[in-house]
Amino acid sequence: MSITAKPTTSSSSLDTNVSAHDRVYRALRARIMYGDIGPGEALTLRGIGREYGVSMTPARESLRRLVAEGALSLSSSGRVATPELSNERIEELAALRALLEVELASRALPRAHMALIDRLQSINNTVAEMVSKRDAVGYIRTNLEFHRTLYLRAQAPAMLAMAETVWLQLGPTMRALYGRLRRTDPPQNHRLIIAALKAGDEPGLRLAVRSDVTQGLRLLVV
Repeated sequence: MSITAKPTTSSSSLDTNVSAHDRVYRALRARIMYGDIGPGEALTLRGIGREYGVSMTPARESLRRLVAEGALSLSSSGRVATPELSNERIEELAALRALLEVELASRALPRAHMALIDRLQSINNTVAEMVSKRDAVGYIRTNLEFHRTLYLRAQAPAMLAMAETVWLQLGPTMRALYGRLRRTDPPQNHRLIIAALKAGDEPGLRLAVRSDVTQGLRLLVV
């Protein structure tokens, strides 16, 4: 019995395909996390292909990854869209933020040297700029950068990855929240977080982080 070898795909072709998939995935992931795509907005393979100049395969694989992460929902009819979260789901994700991010901040505290505190202050100034410009996406992006910068010092990559997955699922909802709040001032709790870091005040830090990550979301639960 003879066996005919299947045609092989060249490594350069595979690299190109993986690169296109990763590029589209990362771009869409960032847009969803930062609220650039609102709740309930549909995404199509054709639309993604046109926007990012890719074939159906990397577009499809990117959507599959984002559905698996909870960033997108897939209906029984095959429609892919950003989720419209129920009150129960918002409360659950807010509770997860409180659990994960309070712990991350607490673990970061022993490594919170002045260079980190200065960096957080600088980011918070940018947050204030985004608020003054009423730039919703810029506000969400810099707000999450503030938190990520602090949590990186926790040296707990698995926990941070879990927190980022929660941020991803909440991104479109955070955009809706921004529109409801109509902010004119940067988050007060950021200043309390910075003050607690300066003072080495762990209880104060835990309270400030918990308040920061849950207070706004409560306004969406009616």
